[in-house]
Amino acid sequence: MKYSHAIIIELPREEVIKLFDNEENMFKWMRGLESVEHLSGDKGMEGAKMELRFNNGKRTMGMVETIIKRNLPDHISFLYEAKGVQNWNDNHFEAIEENQTKWTQNNVFKFKGMVWFFALLMPGMFKKQSLRYMFDFKKFAEAEAAQTAG
Repeated sequence: MKYSHAIIIELPREEVIKLFDNEENMFKWMRGLESVEHLSGDKGMEGAKMELRFNNGKRTMGMVETIIKRNLPDHISFLYEAKGVQNWNDNHFEAIEENQTKWTQNNVFKFKGMVWFFALLMPGMFKKQSLRYMFDFKKFAEAEAAQTAG
């Protein structure tokens, strides 16, 4: 399954990247994120791996994030792996005006086993979750900048 989303964040690209690239900020915009554990590689650099643990109220899920390509402020790509699913997540950040950044996210999912069947029945769930995280980041980033400025 492949899809893309794009949103406009009302901040300069440099500020967006500064907030996006800060591991501690993940807890402020990734709903359900409980913990982050560095596994290997140089933190934040290509090849680095960390385990993310999420709780959605009903269950806890772990996944491993690997940084595949890092060319910030333009682009960063991740591979997310969990039981039965792989997600290649490609993010582009474009300065479209002095105080506006276009964030485009491309996702490619591969599924195995029961997750494949579930994804076949409900493909919109994955798209909705990706877009929710993007809008949650936008809300966080714009509020953080307003708080810092004011």
